[in-house]
Amino acid sequence: MALRLIAAFWLGLTATAAAAAEDLPVPSGEIILTISGEISNTNNGEVAEFDFDMLAELGDTKFETSTIWTEGTQIFEGVSLRRLLDVVGADGQNLTISALNDYSIDMPVSEARQVGPILAISRNAQPMAIRDKGPIWLVYPYDSDAKFRTKVIYSRSVWQLDRIAVNK
Repeated sequence: MALRLIAAFWLGLTATAAAAAEDLPVPSGEIILTISGEISNTNNGEVAEFDFDMLAELGDTKFETSTIWTEGTQIFEGVSLRRLLDVVGADGQNLTISALNDYSIDMPVSEARQVGPILAISRNAQPMAIRDKGPIWLVYPYDSDAKFRTKVIYSRSVWQLDRIAVNK
């Protein structure tokens, strides 16, 4: 009896570990985000690629806020950076977040895992075109707390985001 319980326990652990390490689905549309580096869940070799629909499916955050780049209050929807890092199995200390024009910032993973930053894929219920800071814009709920209205946070608000590297 004890042997069966031990075997069942190990089988459960093995199944859980295998499920956690499962590869991501392969994007069927245009790839708008690539995540590389210290990640364990991938779908194209050693990277994780996402199309719009994959990010929309992960979407878990919606908030209303004003920004210094837009007029009036905007409604942003997308996936929290924290959730995205969990989905790809990120295991690093630092992120390099880059845009289509090669603008990039470094951010500690500890900050990325806090409540706040999202990869917005829609603004005011519309997907964002490249000319409108899309298709992905890293935004914070600026109006919710003064800590989101600093030069550092504004510099990390990358629009036209297309790459994230998870670094040791």
